[in-house]
Amino acid sequence: MIFMVEKLDKKEVLQILEKGKEKFSPGHRTCAGCFIPTIVRTVLGNLPKDYEAVTGVATGCAEVTSTLWPHTSWNTGNIHSAFENVSTTISGAESAYQIMKKNGYNKNVKFIAFGGDGGTVDIGLAALSGTLERGHDMLYVLYDNECYANTGIQRSGSTPIYANTTTTPNGEIKNGKQEYKKDIMKIIAGHNIPYLAQANPYYLEDFVCKIKKSFAIKGPKFLSVLMPCTLSWKFPNNMTTEVARLATESNIWPLYEVENGKYKLNYEPKEKLNVEEFLQVQGRFKHLFNPKNEIALENIQKNIDSNFNYLKRMTTLGKYL
Repeated sequence: MIFMVEKLDKKEVLQILEKGKEKFSPGHRTCAGCFIPTIVRTVLGNLPKDYEAVTGVATGCAEVTSTLWPHTSWNTGNIHSAFENVSTTISGAESAYQIMKKNGYNKNVKFIAFGGDGGTVDIGLAALSGTLERGHDMLYVLYDNECYANTGIQRSGSTPIYANTTTTPNGEIKNGKQEYKKDIMKIIAGHNIPYLAQANPYYLEDFVCKIKKSFAIKGPKFLSVLMPCTLSWKFPNNMTTEVARLATESNIWPLYEVENGKYKLNYEPKEKLNVEEFLQVQGRFKHLFNPKNEIALENIQKNIDSNFNYLKRMTTLGKYL
């Protein structure tokens, strides 16, 4: 069962997305079926009343598709940063804002950084770590498509084990990537920030609740959001929502949050799906369904089960307070 503050009706959903569309306009060049516009608009559509946003976007899919000169989709105070430093850039803007407030500036502003897994889990990790440790009042949103999709579909630290990428191709010697996915949530939790959560846009009410909670909490916040990529995961562009659903229903992408060090599991499937149901709809894993790779599938299932059992031990399944 999923627990949330309230069930959103269709009118509320449309209001959130319309408000978000005012901040992130149509005309971007994201791929058909891409969740990036949905993620960005849902975040910006939940800005508290009378607040403006200063956003930063790291080099990556979200940036290259939305800031093609001389056009931009961002109707916010937006800063394009390099791959590795969007957290530092927005933390600097937030620091400047705090000084301006002391000198009489009276506008309400939320500071939000958006980055992909390459710019967050890998080359931006040191900058992000420093930002979190310093305690800036800002939200960092990771959209995780599990590879460097913008630069040629190379593997990242967030790429799952056995995935086929341009730098970890399947072949006679190796079955794709040989390392397990880096657990960025555990790394961020180690910074003892007030709030971090894992979300999936398919479960919109849960996603909205976590965004609203993030905006209500002072200090650094972190949202890790699933971003199925039609290009690199190799599935039809009309299946994005289904792939997202399968990720959570098979416990590959569980929904949970950590508030002031306390874990809370937000959702547990009533009938958990086998991991194969998620893998088999994606071309990046098609080599695993060769009979000789049965052990690889077993390893993935054991790892997912182990991770979810660990999460259950760390959490309490209950309602939002």
